[in-house]
Amino acid sequence: MVDPDQSDPDAEPDERVREAVERSRSGAPAAGSVVRDRFTTDEVFQRILAAADEEITSGSRELFFSALAGGFAITITFMLYVSMSASTDSHPVLSALLYPLGFIYIIIGGYQLYTENTLPPVALTLERVASIPAMLRNWTVVLAGNFAGGAAGAAALAFGGVLSPEAATKAAEIAQHGVETGWWSLFAKAAFAGLIVAGVVWVEYAARDTISRVVVVYLAFLAIPLGDLFHSVVSFTEMLYLVLLGDFAFLPGMTEFVLPVLLGNTVGGVVLVTVVNYFQTTERRLESARFEGADRQLSLREWVFGGLVGRAYVPLIDTGEAHPAANPDRYRVVVPISNPRTESRLVDLACTVASQHEDAVVHAVHIVQLPTRGTQGYGADQRERIVAESERHLADIGATAESYGVDYETSTVVSHRSFEELFDIAERERADLVVMGWDDKRPWTGRAERSLGELTNSLPCDFLVFKDRGLDPSKLLIPTAGGPHCDLNAAVARAFRATADAEVTVLHIVDGPDEREAGEAFLEEWAADNDLGDARLVVDDSGDVEAAIEREAADHSLLFMGATERGLLARLATDSLHFDVVDDTRTSVVLAERATRRSLVERLFGR
Repeated sequence: MVDPDQSDPDAEPDERVREAVERSRSGAPAAGSVVRDRFTTDEVFQRILAAADEEITSGSRELFFSALAGGFAITITFMLYVSMSASTDSHPVLSALLYPLGFIYIIIGGYQLYTENTLPPVALTLERVASIPAMLRNWTVVLAGNFAGGAAGAAALAFGGVLSPEAATKAAEIAQHGVETGWWSLFAKAAFAGLIVAGVVWVEYAARDTISRVVVVYLAFLAIPLGDLFHSVVSFTEMLYLVLLGDFAFLPGMTEFVLPVLLGNTVGGVVLVTVVNYFQTTERRLESARFEGADRQLSLREWVFGGLVGRAYVPLIDTGEAHPAANPDRYRVVVPISNPRTESRLVDLACTVASQHEDAVVHAVHIVQLPTRGTQGYGADQRERIVAESERHLADIGATAESYGVDYETSTVVSHRSFEELFDIAERERADLVVMGWDDKRPWTGRAERSLGELTNSLPCDFLVFKDRGLDPSKLLIPTAGGPHCDLNAAVARAFRATADAEVTVLHIVDGPDEREAGEAFLEEWAADNDLGDARLVVDDSGDVEAAIEREAADHSLLFMGATERGLLARLATDSLHFDVVDDTRTSVVLAERATRRSLVERLFGR
């Protein structure tokens, strides 16, 4: 265990928290509690949960391409098996000697394999810290990647001239043997194969070194050809090889061969290993894997329906979950921060907005993102230290909030996720507004675990994104073309006008002098509707939006920008917000996006 207070004394406080997490990694023990080179079942289970956290929170693209590599590596197994069979006259032992090599590449190399995923994600789901839809999403992406990789490998073997004529003939014979096996026999044999693979995962996390893992993987997967068992990804590759040769039809191959093998692998892995190993661990296993343990599990509805009705995943630490909003009618401003010591201006912005509401509360959430890879871990004592360290540095926020006369709350979240965590927090806190910073140093910059379209097409609340170059509210500039996002900027400007006596300039750009009169009429009406009738109104008829904003911003201290119809958050996270003025101007920038509640039809078919 590493105490944050014993880390580098010159480091920033949140850096010491991050250092504690970085050293101790993602939540699993690095050594046994009784015998250092042997783990108890609880400790093995905890290590599996730590790995499952990384898998269940990975982005679909990351999962798919890892699974694609794993599926293609299966080709090595198929190629070596048929080559050895051809060269040894189908000797039952000699032909199988190199069969496990592809699986060794996959497991030791950290690639995704569907049959491996019948243990870690299921363990999280049994603990009700991941939802059934989250587990099924993981399975679907990994299986699709495995099959795509297997298909590429089958094509390479069928048309690439990789196999000798003898090996090619043997490959067709082996594949034909599989497709001619009966449905229930395939299912039963595949169930035993699923048992072996999931068992390998369990034993792998009980091992302490790579050599032990290689031996376990080799011996276990050697049992599949020796026992005439079936593995779903290998079977898919074999079946597709026959299809590409023109000896078999794809649809019967999927329904009569691949499907029973897939179901058998799944049942064998889930029922015969995951459930059995789950119930041999103690009731304290969840307490060792999550802060406050069972008190933070998903509700039954969340467990079944996931993000459709609430959360789909429980982060390692979330101290805010134990303190639900006492008054849901209060105006709630959530401020996700990555460094409590250096992000005081972000809190000032949030408090300024909150101060204009009769009953408002500012909730500052310190988000500490875990590393994406690692096998070491920290236990309950270390998590307590991280929470205490975080809360100590969040205490300064109270003084800031009190100076504005608003109530405040603080909490700490430690999670493998980043961008997606913001949305879960906003939903759980019933936020009216999220005020967040954006720069290259923040954990939620540039990576999203789920589809950005899925996350941002239906925002849970309003968002303000602050590009911090200092907070000077003396002279505010609001470019506007109308719309709800600019209206949100106007509300923030009114708050600064009330608290800091700010001067406000409203800018409207038209395409040419012929449109100036109409532009002036629009601007006067918009300013009056947004209670900014006393603001300085400027109409620019150059038609160059960015150049006009940049010219005017040079004489102002704070620039407000509204989202475009393509959305703000998705474009920020994908680095596709092509407003050069946001980066080129020397003033701080506030970017606003109103909440969008879209119907199911709109979410299915787009804007």
